[in-house]
Amino acid sequence: MDISLSGGALAGTLAAILLLFIVMILILRNVYSKRTEKALQGEYQAADNADKSYLANRAKYERLDVFSLSSTFFNFGLALAVGLSLLAFGWTQYSQEIFIPDGALDLDEEIEMEPPRTAEPPPPPPPPPPPVIEEVPEEELIEEDPPEFEDTSIDEQTIEAPPEVVEEAAPPPPPPPPPPPPKPKVDEIFKVVEQMPLFPGCEDLGSYTEKKACADKKMLEFIYGNIKYPAIARENGVEGMAVVSFVIEKDGSVTDAKVVRNPGAKTGEEALRVVQLMNTKDLKWSPGKQGGRNVRVQFNLPVKFKLE
Repeated sequence: MDISLSGGALAGTLAAILLLFIVMILILRNVYSKRTEKALQGEYQAADNADKSYLANRAKYERLDVFSLSSTFFNFGLALAVGLSLLAFGWTQYSQEIFIPDGALDLDEEIEMEPPRTAEPPPPPPPPPPPVIEEVPEEELIEEDPPEFEDTSIDEQTIEAPPEVVEEAAPPPPPPPPPPPPKPKVDEIFKVVEQMPLFPGCEDLGSYTEKKACADKKMLEFIYGNIKYPAIARENGVEGMAVVSFVIEKDGSVTDAKVVRNPGAKTGEEALRVVQLMNTKDLKWSPGKQGGRNVRVQFNLPVKFKLE
């Protein structure tokens, strides 16, 4: 048995049950009020004296005994509990229908973009400073005493020892210059690869074609399910297509998101917010592959804003 109730139908059913309770309470109250008046007037005295039942010891007036309907109320409460349980199981929350415009992933023209930079070239070294010419002051001539001459003449009897030759040790060679620092490794960013990145949620499917179609559908449902038309754009009737460019890393995260086309009126900022929401909700893409390895891929996402 298929029982499905929307929130409005469930609320209406509960309101009807509550109204039935109120009507039943009012009817029983009215009935027992009338019986009480008749009992006070003595209309039930002769009947109660003639009918000596087991209730004679418990109630003064048998017709005013509320316990006589206990089995009826118990059965009614049991049926009501079963009915409420069925209503609770049949309550169905319907997901809101997401409007996805036709050709949501089609770009009507080529987007002129700056090619992704994989590595910034180092800046050129600064030019050497010009040489500074310093003026050397003229030194004053200092008068020195005339040198004294010694007699160094040698005769036959003079024996002069040869001068000692002192060998000086050679200075140690200078240390080798330090090696240049290694260049930072920056992975290349691709625009087209063998297997493009896929939005999460379709990993259990078989072929890549099926995964691609399912991933595109999931991505569009995520984008247009979280997009909020800016109030300023709605008031001024602004429509158009915003394009957000971002890079899908090797681990599936989204980086370097920026707006490359903005129709204005806060539409580009709203599209960028939804793209950045992927990282906020920790949604990891299946990374792109080139030659069997994960690579960084640039992705251009068009987001169309159209007033209904």
